[in-house]
Amino acid sequence: MTERNNSAREIAANISAGRTSAVETAKAALTRIEAARALNAVVTIDPARTLADAAAVDARLRSGEAMPLAGVPIVVKDNIWAAGWRITQGSRLFANFIAPQDAIAIERLREAGAVIIGIGATSEFASKGVTTSQLFGPTLHPLDPTLTPGGSSGGPAAAVAAGLVPLAIGTDAGGSSRRPPAHVGVAGFKPSYGAIPYGPGFAEPFFGLSVIAPIAADVADIALAFEAMAGVDPRDPDSAVVAREAEDITDLRIAFSPRLGLDVAVDDVVANGLASAVERIAATGLRIAHRDPVWLAGATEEAIMPLQHAGLAALYGDTFRKDPNVFDPDIARQIERGLTWSGSEVAGALVASTAIANAFAAFFSEVDLLLAPTVPCVAWPFTQLGPETIGGRAASPRAHAVFTPFVNHARLPAISIPCGTDERGLPFGLQIIARRGQDRTLLRAAQHIESVLRA
Repeated sequence: MTERNNSAREIAANISAGRTSAVETAKAALTRIEAARALNAVVTIDPARTLADAAAVDARLRSGEAMPLAGVPIVVKDNIWAAGWRITQGSRLFANFIAPQDAIAIERLREAGAVIIGIGATSEFASKGVTTSQLFGPTLHPLDPTLTPGGSSGGPAAAVAAGLVPLAIGTDAGGSSRRPPAHVGVAGFKPSYGAIPYGPGFAEPFFGLSVIAPIAADVADIALAFEAMAGVDPRDPDSAVVAREAEDITDLRIAFSPRLGLDVAVDDVVANGLASAVERIAATGLRIAHRDPVWLAGATEEAIMPLQHAGLAALYGDTFRKDPNVFDPDIARQIERGLTWSGSEVAGALVASTAIANAFAAFFSEVDLLLAPTVPCVAWPFTQLGPETIGGRAASPRAHAVFTPFVNHARLPAISIPCGTDERGLPFGLQIIARRGQDRTLLRAAQHIESVLRA
């Protein structure tokens, strides 16, 4: 990772005060992106459009308008519509697609003064835990170019970690904007489902799971972006009101679950690092008890994956039948599998999803916050879907992703913040989860915990 540039808060303050301009800030960000082309974090740029948008922000400031994100350069994931930009979903099917309008979240960010610098890489249809595509190739880890930042929001996470921009906007349907930030050492926030309006945009294969997810170097910048994007909008029937933050986080009932109540492998460096972090957090006076969620038999990630496979098949099955080679081979296998699931098997996955949500609801009736791992391991070679082993056990291709998808199925807010590194300096993250709608309380607690872990 390169040396961090100013935070989004500092950039907005400097531009608003006239100490620099949005245009100069945008030019500097474009220069950094050009110098980091080998990272392949930002796959599309449009300097003329970016500089025109930045000049418009400067004009708004001269007219006396106040903007909380004035001139802040952002990277937007390549599956979120931004009007006039090429948005491809990392797919050759959409290689020349130009978004006809902004997603609501992007519209709100522009209103707040943010300037889109470029489009961040994603795996095809945001459906893989490694950020690579046939259209753009692999995105590399900022600390080690032989490794992956994870996926599917690997481009946005790597762009922030490398200091190209202070803020990026990803999506998260199963951990896509928590795991990559954990692997590269930044923060990634999955809001409650509906807290940030979703769309207009591409049809989703995830059946009401995906959310817009800000990624930044620290929690305060994430909170700033969240406030700019959050709030009910009539264009999204699932958009929802978010509660005010708790007045005193010392009264929160906090649980720590080292494996989220699952029989899964975790590397020793991650397990030990998490335990040490929780000890430091508890030493500040917060009440933390060891407690695991209780899952019904059969509530596993394997049980809910048919929903993703069937969703992909519903959207792209006809194209797959005509030419499977147009897809990333890993995505083609998911589509092919989705075409074989029966209606009762897909319904069974919905039953499992509901059971997961109910289990979390019961847990959060007695707990306010849950501390857990974001990932069970550090980053691995970008040529592999996952590490070969985790915790001394042979690892399946999705074993690196075990701690995030259940949160999406329960529609809860969760954030990953840096928690430690292995002996090579590769990061891992602490995941903090809260009851649905308690996004602001979660962010306030996360800022406190972040300050403790950085001390």
